[in-house]
Amino acid sequence: MIRLLTNITLSIFDYFHKKKIIYFLKKLNINSINIFFDVGAHKGESIDFFSKHLKIDKIYSFEASIKNFKQLKKKYKNNQFLCLENLALSSKKSKKLFNQCEESSSSTFSEINTKSKYLKKKLQYLNIKKPNNFFKKVSIKTDTLDSYIIKKKIILIDLIKMDTEGHELEILKGLKKNLKNVRTIIFEHHYDNMLKKSYTFYDINLFLKKNSFKKVFKIKMPFRKSFEYIYINKK
Repeated sequence: MIRLLTNITLSIFDYFHKKKIIYFLKKLNINSINIFFDVGAHKGESIDFFSKHLKIDKIYSFEASIKNFKQLKKKYKNNQFLCLENLALSSKKSKKLFNQCEESSSSTFSEINTKSKYLKKKLQYLNIKKPNNFFKKVSIKTDTLDSYIIKKKIILIDLIKMDTEGHELEILKGLKKNLKNVRTIIFEHHYDNMLKKSYTFYDINLFLKKNSFKKVFKIKMPFRKSFEYIYINKK
């Protein structure tokens, strides 16, 4: 019962949090979007929310987890404006170990700090006794957004949303050739110590600034040590 009430409360706060992001996008005159890239689709939360509040012609949705992707495919069967890809994105084509977590939204390429206090709280909430029971490692292939964009012959991307649990910078590195053709980027950055990231916010901010992007919005996520940022292409 407590867990159910917690989930309901969190979903209500998340809804109003996302509404603030939509409000800001509309202030930037981003009301109509031709192409939207949803990187880290999970179970379609961003697909549902953004398509409800913005006019979007085409969504390309990327989800690394096979488990999550099966649910996406079932949920959006025969959806004409949505292209679902069970594709793990990174800085290069390779094979990487992916941590598939019991709490599916936490699945990540980052190493998990099993001594993290944040993880211990999460395990208590999920009633999981040992950290190693929280995730299992699977080997999956990665590709780059540059490669995908060339293959699909995409000229301009109006909006990219990234929520990949600590892999955002690697994905941006795999988009370097086509960053100039992206108008707006939204991404989440974790400040808790559960994930052992190979970069800091300073690194991702510097990378975007060097590629002509400017930070225009920052908002803390409810009940989390995470922030969401919006960057726009100055060119």
